[in-house]
Parts: sequence; C-alpha cells; structure tokens
Amino acid sequence: MGGQGRARRGQGELEAQVLGALRAAEGPVDTAWVQERVGGDLAYTTVITILTRLLAKGAVVREKSGRAFVWSPVADEADLAALRMRRLLDQERDREAVLASFVTSLPAGDERLLRELLECARDPED
Repeated sequence: MGGQGRARRGQGELEAQVLGALRAAEGPVDTAWVQERVGGDLAYTTVITILTRLLAKGAVVREKSGRAFVWSPVADEADLAALRMRRLLDQERDREAVLASFVTSLPAGDERLLRELLECARDPED
C-alpha cells in the first residue's frame, strides 16, 4: 500500500493547517491553492472535505468564482478550538458540573488567566 510508513494526521491538525494556509493568503483562494500549500500528498477531495467541515463550523466562507469556489478564513485556530470546546459543552446535561470540573483541573496560571478574562468580559471598558 502506498501510504505505509507515513504518519496519519488527525482531523484537527489538518483543519489547523488549512486555516493557516488560508490566513497566509492575500485574498480568497481556490482548493488547489490550499492543497498545494498544505501539502501535495493530500488528495484534492480531502482538502475539499476539510474546507467543507470548516465551512459548517463557521471557520471559513466560500464564494463562487466561475465554476469553482474560493475560500477565506473567518476564524483562527483559537476560535476553532473554542468552538470545539463549546460544542462538547453543549452535549453535556450538567453544564455546571462540567465547567466546575474544568476550572478546578486547570493549572493555577490558567485559572488566573481565565478569571482575568471573565472579569474583562464583564467590564469591557478595561
């Protein structure tokens, strides 16, 4: 089989690479451009699948250009990670328990940062 010995990339890693390529573009780009920047070893259909998933997540937009689409980012990697976290939280019945468990498991520095961010969100004049 041709793919033996090659490490398989995870969906999140591919999404991050595609978003990185789109952010590096000077404007909307087509799928072939993304495929070339992310790595020619990826099938064109794989790149389209990733772009379509990112579109469904609200991380990219597309517009018709001739017979094809061109793609642009609307979210960065942090936005995408936050969206994944939100979707996981939305699937839980006891949000309070999940959030409490999350916060109490954070290292002290991250907990402090989260508290600062929440305070800033309450008082946007800072």
